[in-house]
Amino acid sequence: MSATGPRIAPLPIDQWSDEAVAALRAAFGETAAERLLAGAPDAPRVPNALTTLMRHPGLAGPFLTYNAVLLNAPALEPRLRELMVLRVAWRTRSTYEWAQHVRMARRCGITAEEIDAITDGTGAGVWSPLDADVLSATDQLLDHYRIDDDTWARLAERLDERQLMEVAFIVGTYTCLAMAFNSFGLELDPELHETTALPPDADA
Repeated sequence: MSATGPRIAPLPIDQWSDEAVAALRAAFGETAAERLLAGAPDAPRVPNALTTLMRHPGLAGPFLTYNAVLLNAPALEPRLRELMVLRVAWRTRSTYEWAQHVRMARRCGITAEEIDAITDGTGAGVWSPLDADVLSATDQLLDHYRIDDDTWARLAERLDERQLMEVAFIVGTYTCLAMAFNSFGLELDPELHETTALPPDADA
């Protein structure tokens, strides 16, 4: 986010095209989409990430449908996904992605100590062997665009082929989102301001 606001502003729901509405329904299902679109007092606020993506519904629709597989029908357990996303968010300095996924990580049982330890990667002493390996894989993908042979072999002892594939897709997907959010100047949603911002040393 720049001092003058986002580079690409969220699109108010009352300005959404039919294509944008169809994209939301395809990604979230008819019931959830209608609840978001109705604007009822008890309806959840549509996040800035979603309303910004709807500036390009032809892109947003397929992307959200794809991403729903990683979020709603994953082969990999959500805890491991959220550890990787948080590491990506910290490495890419994506404040929005970090704040959003700190909340999701808590719902997956990731502790405050573990969230703080994300900054140290595998150097922290809190991780199980599998946790450490998925964090190592995350760093290797970010640094070298490939999981090294030793880390892959250890992961393959605990994860099946679909789960191994998702490791690479999760890191790639959320790196892409972090680049987009950082470049668009995406502003935090009101409910995210109370969430821990990027760790202090993330700006170093």
